Amino acid sequence: MKKIVFIYGLIAGLISVAMFFISHPTGEINFENGMLIGYATMVIAFSLIFFGVKNYRDNHLEGTITFGKAFQVGILVTLVASVVYALGWEVYYNFIGNDFMAQYSKYYLDEMVKEGASAAEIEQARTQMQSTAEMYKNPVIRFAMTLMEIFPVGLIVTLICAALLRKPQFLPKEA
Repeated sequence: MKKIVFIYGLIAGLISVAMFFISHPTGEINFENGMLIGYATMVIAFSLIFFGVKNYRDNHLEGTITFGKAFQVGILVTLVASVVYALGWEVYYNFIGNDFMAQYSKYYLDEMVKEGASAAEIEQARTQMQSTAEMYKNPVIRFAMTLMEIFPVGLIVTLICAALLRKPQFLPKEA
């Protein structure tokens, strides 16, 4: 199981990380479409959970697997992929995107102005964004925040895959 978890988790994580580095030079991804593209990439990457669980079921468990075992394989793939994603973000952030919080804060506040937020609301948001930006400077907090960005997506995909792929072993009826 370890080999399957690491291979599928590593590939899923690398697919997710690739989006940082592919999108940066092109400039095609911005804050408006970035979230949609980012989460779509995560879902595509986490489709590997399905194949990892299926591989484990078919090649190591003689075609049967319980929901619990399928969930275990899927959540471990998710953990590996999430750590790879968070490590990839650290590399990206420290070498390419270290102005991310400043750009995001500007975008967020500009959107509030466009939507007609009051001066008090904008000032409150500015204060909150400054506080968040200060916390984001801490690599441990930034790593944890990045994990919490991707992990829930993998958890949802894991639950779906475990439900779809569960195939318990049925005992034959005694005569």
